[in-house]
Amino acid sequence: MKILAPFQKRKTETVNSEIFSVSRRDFLKVGGLLTGGLVLGVSFFSCDDKKKNVVTVAPNIYLSIASDGQVTIIAHRSEMGQGIRTSLPLVVADELGADWKKVAIVQAEGDKKYGDQNTDGSYSVRMFYRPMREAGAIARLLLIRAAAKEWQLPVEECDTENGQVIHRGSNKKKDFGELVETAQSLPIPKVEEIKLKDRKQFNMIGKETAIIDLHDIVTGKAVFGMDAVVEGMKIAVVKRCPVVGGMVKSFDDSKARAVPGVIKVLAIKGAGLPATLSKPLSGVAVIAENTWAAIKGRDLLEVEWDLGPNAAYDSAKQIEQLKLEVAKEGTIRRKRGDFNAAKTNAKKVIDHTYVAPYLAHATIEPPCALAIVKNGSCEVWACTQNPQGARDVVAEALGFAVEKVKMNVTLLGGGFGRKSKPDFIVEAAVLAKETGLPVKVLWTREDDIRHDYYHAMSVQRIVATIDSQNKLSGWAHHIAYPSISATEDLSVLQASDGELMQGATDFPYNVPAINVETHDAQAHLRIGWLRSVRNIPQVFAVATMLDEIAEARGVDAIAQALELLGEDRSITFEQELVKTTYPNYGEKIEDYPWDTGRMKKVIERVAKESGWGKTMPQGSGLGFAAHKSFLTYVACVVEVKVDQNQQISIPNVYYAVDCGLAVNTDRIKSQFEGGAQFSASLALKSMITVKNGQVEQGNFDGYQIIRMPEAPQQIHVHIMDSDTKPTGVGEPPVPPFTPALCNAIYAATGKRIHTLPIDLKA
Repeated sequence: MKILAPFQKRKTETVNSEIFSVSRRDFLKVGGLLTGGLVLGVSFFSCDDKKKNVVTVAPNIYLSIASDGQVTIIAHRSEMGQGIRTSLPLVVADELGADWKKVAIVQAEGDKKYGDQNTDGSYSVRMFYRPMREAGAIARLLLIRAAAKEWQLPVEECDTENGQVIHRGSNKKKDFGELVETAQSLPIPKVEEIKLKDRKQFNMIGKETAIIDLHDIVTGKAVFGMDAVVEGMKIAVVKRCPVVGGMVKSFDDSKARAVPGVIKVLAIKGAGLPATLSKPLSGVAVIAENTWAAIKGRDLLEVEWDLGPNAAYDSAKQIEQLKLEVAKEGTIRRKRGDFNAAKTNAKKVIDHTYVAPYLAHATIEPPCALAIVKNGSCEVWACTQNPQGARDVVAEALGFAVEKVKMNVTLLGGGFGRKSKPDFIVEAAVLAKETGLPVKVLWTREDDIRHDYYHAMSVQRIVATIDSQNKLSGWAHHIAYPSISATEDLSVLQASDGELMQGATDFPYNVPAINVETHDAQAHLRIGWLRSVRNIPQVFAVATMLDEIAEARGVDAIAQALELLGEDRSITFEQELVKTTYPNYGEKIEDYPWDTGRMKKVIERVAKESGWGKTMPQGSGLGFAAHKSFLTYVACVVEVKVDQNQQISIPNVYYAVDCGLAVNTDRIKSQFEGGAQFSASLALKSMITVKNGQVEQGNFDGYQIIRMPEAPQQIHVHIMDSDTKPTGVGEPPVPPFTPALCNAIYAATGKRIHTLPIDLKA
């Protein structure tokens, strides 16, 4: 069975919004916002319906307008700091002509009626930009028709502005709320009847809008998964098998049950092997009145494990094995020209192997979920990136119909792909069913680090040839890492097409001979996707090698990139791929082409903004890298300073980004600023190692992230003006940062980096 990672799924499916007219109370039920009175303080997805005589019109599933002037917009994607609870609703509001100060945003539960809710793969704006505009435009036309009917004036002479319908000729105005009752009597406009606004009419799209949750987050009022509380709630922690695929043989819980506050101790069967992307690990859960009792009880459990076939696994040994593997011929996945001939005739051959370790997500809020099972139904509160997927697997685990499971979505204290996996949510639901109690499963930091869905280790060898004309004549890229698909199917030993398109098979440069080859690598851990997925190690290898090639040719790295991109054109890659097509992040290549002209423009922009080519002080350097990921073009220049003690500081990072039409520039800048910090941790600090099948790190002392003195100090984000379709910004900042940093370190010190994390003292 071949498993599709989220970046391989079709993102162009039609979002069919149901068109209907309902009361305010019915709208709240459709939006899944009522909580049955159990949630305490979860204000951002609870709504008060105490107002009397309030009439509501809901032209589509994302939007309602009440007679008191309240505009309510459904946020159906998960918010984890990227600002999607702001950016998509502001698209609706701008197209509607609403007063943003009078807009309420409410979080949708997991339900297929909202379209795809899996908040992964940097495609929320890409997928829903047009449907959200259409939702606002339908409501705008309905209100305009209502006003035109009341005024007995032509519809064409009316428009909306700042929460009102206005008549251009007479300057008549009516608040949206005043038109609701008339609007209810009118048919809902069809999509083909609407006319979307011209770009110059936008008031918010393309400008900076602060996230709506900002005040609550900084004042501690925001409700994350860890904050959800219900009456009578119990706390559970789980002692999980330390080796993936292992199982509980037996356990003695007598000491655990003696801890004051411990209520029950239950075994969780777990998935075994394959581990799957949705099922829990085998373990023993302690349910208690409070967190202290639960953790204390877990500490006193005596468990005998069957550690299974991964008990002897050693990650360091596998890396050495994969280094030998990539020295051989592999499975050809892309081919252009004759690389062997290029190598034979080369004036110079450069051959390097690049190694990157396992990585953990290490979200600041570890996984957590709260579940109640009662009368054949289940209600869950969880920090999930994929509420529909979580709902489905909970229903399967409990043996319930999907309609009997309600999935409430809280804010996420970071996600990075970890919280699209619902294993922790299934744990809560199963324990709630077994005990008959409201159960909140908490993961400690040690649980989080030791039982993650890891970003796979990677060994990549690149062989480049330079001919007698000083041209790059050949490129052979050998790749070995455990595939995400192997988490569901152990027979998968090589990277999928979707993984390879992220910096390997999408190599865009004009080189006469290209081979991309994959090699076997067995999975011994749960492998998942992490922010930017396989772009991270593949672009690290590709862009650092390109810098070394530029030096060997005696040309500037940016000049070389522009040269190798060639004339402005669209690339499809199709004719060179072996027995496959180019996935293109789930989009049709004709809709989102690989455009060399757009890439050259971001490279030229970052060169200008960074002062590329300027003389740097001794011990300082600039490094460059560029890459297109998640359909967004990014060029990056990193400035580093290395002191006499080999300590690295990063005074400046420069980005130029072409993400199509920039919907919310505040969030784009924030995503790139956060992406640089995230990448700096991965490049300088983070590493997971495994010995005897068990992860050796357990907290931030072992799995480190950068501290303030090590973090990039100034991050300059330059957004290209564009009228093209919007694309993703959550993940594209990550891939070019690390190679740009490595290339800057070389410029400052003369030391090339081939292994992550960076250690100048090694």
